[in-house]
Amino acid sequence: MSWKESRVVDQRLQFLSSYQKEEMSLTDLCHEYGISRPTAYKWIKRYNEVGPEGLLDLSRRPRSCSHATPEELVNEVLALRKRFPSWGARKLKARLERMNPNVAWPAASTIGEILRRSGLTNPVRKRRRTTPYSQPFSEVTAPNQLWCMDFKGWFRTGDGQRCDPFTITDSYSRYLIRCQAITRMDTAHVRAICEAAMREFGVPERIRTDNGAPFSGTGILGLSRLSLEWHRLGILHERIQPGKPQQNGRHERMHRTLKQDTTNPSAKTISAQQKRFDEFRRVYNHERPHEALNHETPGSLYVPSTRLLPRYTKAHTYPSHFQTRRVNDAGDISWHKSRVFISEVFRGEDIGLEKIEQDFYKVHFCNLEVGEFDVSDLRFRPGLRA
Repeated sequence: MSWKESRVVDQRLQFLSSYQKEEMSLTDLCHEYGISRPTAYKWIKRYNEVGPEGLLDLSRRPRSCSHATPEELVNEVLALRKRFPSWGARKLKARLERMNPNVAWPAASTIGEILRRSGLTNPVRKRRRTTPYSQPFSEVTAPNQLWCMDFKGWFRTGDGQRCDPFTITDSYSRYLIRCQAITRMDTAHVRAICEAAMREFGVPERIRTDNGAPFSGTGILGLSRLSLEWHRLGILHERIQPGKPQQNGRHERMHRTLKQDTTNPSAKTISAQQKRFDEFRRVYNHERPHEALNHETPGSLYVPSTRLLPRYTKAHTYPSHFQTRRVNDAGDISWHKSRVFISEVFRGEDIGLEKIEQDFYKVHFCNLEVGEFDVSDLRFRPGLRA
């Protein structure tokens, strides 16, 4: 009993004591204590029937609630939440409706209240919103128009080994194509994962990454050996602006979910961590409802690309009016009896020179214009960073 409530009960006892002693008339007592005659009769009746306990305020909570959520549905909600601790009320509701569409599941707000009463809600931290990127990245309207890839920040497994999760998603469907634990963020490892993904799911139209290695280089147009291979396959490489991760926002959001569900704490070994990633990928693609997809799963929307990865990449064929030159290991091409430096990133590759006017050529790699060549001074001038 609270202190305030005890004071009220004491006043009621004093009122009844005065009433029993007949110190005043009931009307005067009611006036003295500031209550109505019906209220006075109510407390007199309760005291006579129950004693001092009858002077406590009764709970206004109904003894029964006709619209209360049935216990079996509450148990279903809590069981699913136990299986997926990071899911909120809306995702739980969407998943339950998909599992048992004939059941009248409670509203998301009711599910949220069930979680709150069970101590299963976490305080919502408001994220500082960033101004959306407004540069003309092409709109995504179908699967495989754009794949996004990145490294999720590294961490150490229980045995102290460094783990760098490398991930690939389809931007349209949010389908998680790859989630691979690797120990080195180099071209060889990333190339192998990308090649395996394209063998399984086909070739995308565009790939979006940040400006770090091995996706980008510090030389001409920010090209790297890996991005050259993508251009050779006819894939346009998009790079977000430095320090603007929101330009790859869908992918970054997936990374937050990945961290929450698989790395707190990390597994004991790399192989054990990979098993967690594999299970996360399965659930993320085929079980976890996505609010931006109208609570559908990524797997219900994604289809592989019709562009198959060729077994062997053929050399690019330039138009007949181009002159073709092979770049040597030093990054040079031969021009009559002279050497002209282009870039070491093109070593072993063929470039095309398109004559624009006398002694002036545009330089191309596959379908990408990379700079200009002035014969008068035998100098190559690279284009602006893409």
